[in-house]
This record gives sequence, C-alpha cells and structure tokens, in this order.
Amino acid sequence: MPHFIIQCSENITRIHSTQEIMQTVYQQAIASELFVKADIKVRVQSFDEFIAGEGSDDFIHVFGNIMEGRTAEQKANLSRRIVAALNGLFPQVPIVSMNIRDFEKDSYCNKEMVEQHA
Repeated sequence: MPHFIIQCSENITRIHSTQEIMQTVYQQAIASELFVKADIKVRVQSFDEFIAGEGSDDFIHVFGNIMEGRTAEQKANLSRRIVAALNGLFPQVPIVSMNIRDFEKDSYCNKEMVEQHA
C-alpha cells in the first residue's frame, strides 16, 4: 500500500542509478517496521526542466502516500529516516526533503476491492 514517489532533478540519476535511489527508500521503509514488505511501492520521476528557488540547484523530494492510522511521531521518524539515507547518498545535493500524506480508508479503492463487489 505505501507509495513513495521520488521526484528529483535529472542530474540526480547521473550520480546514482534510479535502482539505487529506489532501493534506498525501499530499505528505509522496511526498516521503519510500519509496512508489510510486499506492499511497499517506490517510483522515481526525474525532471530536466524545473525551478528551485532562485536557481536550478539539484533536488530530491519524496512524497510518501500511506494508509491513515500512523501517529505523527511514526510519520516524522519515517521522513527523517528516508531523508537521512538519501542525504548520505547525496551529500552534495542542497535540497533533500520529504512529506507524508495519508490515504483515507473510507475513500481508498483498488482493483481487488472493485472485483469483490462486482
């Protein structure tokens, strides 16, 4: 269920492969012990055109989309864990950040849920 979408400047993927970047986030999500390993999904989107403040500094931002029910402390620890790991891979990158958004259980739907009600 949790989806981690890593958005970054294209140059980031020249420093480390997308596989290495995704594995870093994936391993930290597992280590958090908040999710079932098989449910974790990670993707990378890189951008060759962007504005970052007044310049074009490289950046990494992770959007974590998780099912509601985790505490603020759990979510903060997850964010810190992932940002710290990415910062370790990219100490030269000035912008490394993350935020977490909750899915509402009442409005979440997937293919299995639709097929069960068909």
